[in-house]
Amino acid sequence: MKKALTYDDVNIVPKYSELESRGAVKLNTRFTKKTLLNIPIVSSPMDTITELDMAREMMEWGGVGVVHRFMSIEDQAEMMVRLCYMIGSDHVLLKNDLPKCASVGVTGDYLERSQELVKSGCNVLLIDVAHGHHKLVGEAIEKIKTRLENIEVIAGSVATGEACEYLCERGADGIRVGIGNGSLCETRIRTGVGIPTVSAIIDCVAVADTYNTPVIADGGIRNIGDVCKGLACGADSVMLGSLLSGTKESPGEIEKIGEWPNEKLFKKYRGSASRDSKRSDKNVEGNHKVIPYKGKTKRILHDIGDGVRSSFSYVGANNIDEFHSIVELVEVTRAGQVEARPHLL
Repeated sequence: MKKALTYDDVNIVPKYSELESRGAVKLNTRFTKKTLLNIPIVSSPMDTITELDMAREMMEWGGVGVVHRFMSIEDQAEMMVRLCYMIGSDHVLLKNDLPKCASVGVTGDYLERSQELVKSGCNVLLIDVAHGHHKLVGEAIEKIKTRLENIEVIAGSVATGEACEYLCERGADGIRVGIGNGSLCETRIRTGVGIPTVSAIIDCVAVADTYNTPVIADGGIRNIGDVCKGLACGADSVMLGSLLSGTKESPGEIEKIGEWPNEKLFKKYRGSASRDSKRSDKNVEGNHKVIPYKGKTKRILHDIGDGVRSSFSYVGANNIDEFHSIVELVEVTRAGQVEARPHLL
């Protein structure tokens, strides 16, 4: 039986460095084969994570927000139009190669949705399904790329090199890796299916690299250290859900619980396969909860950027390409995991 590891099972090995300042580290990376990011952070296409405000905030920081598909075609397309307009008229100049990304499915009206999104300025589509190693996903990639010129397609979610190869062979321009590892995901509990994230990323990167296809590590990330470990496994960027939940830019109203001066603020956060999101008891593989209000997303993105730059500096890497070539992971024991947490003697 093959052994598989996740983020808590590994640490990054420190190495010789000549960097004079962590601020000199560059975080530029690939999002797809043709599009680039200034920071390796992607916000998840969940209906309580990424709509217009989050996509705009991510763009202004150099990342990308994937606008979720759990709305009408018209509403999603209008959101992309407004995103492009806001980018072009505000802090960031509108460029054809700037990633503007939205998610689609693989059944029903997904081709019509894809066409309307592209008309609205979208230049990257993300096929958002739970199991990417599927005939319908392969067919969707081929149909979208045949009917729509100059559109790039990210596909997933997958957790094996075999699945990654299947998607790359059908023309995927990016691979989303991670099954059953989200903070609200119950797939492994309800089905027993999934591969721990570190092993999944490493296996998929080994295949994706042969196709020159970027990998997005998605799920299982509970802190900034996990972001760094995801990149250390070879991922080009990391997709975040829970770390960005409860922020000012995440969709949903701020809820107040209690009375002043003891009132507390919360926002709703739910998995895409949760009963609350699906509004059905059928095929439920997710959960939902309320999250303490975190304030502006930029504070979180700033902290993540600082943490990733520090991680690069610990191994002497100036950028993500050097990080990938230099970095080494070590497996840690249970005692090592405990030691990694803040503790008092």
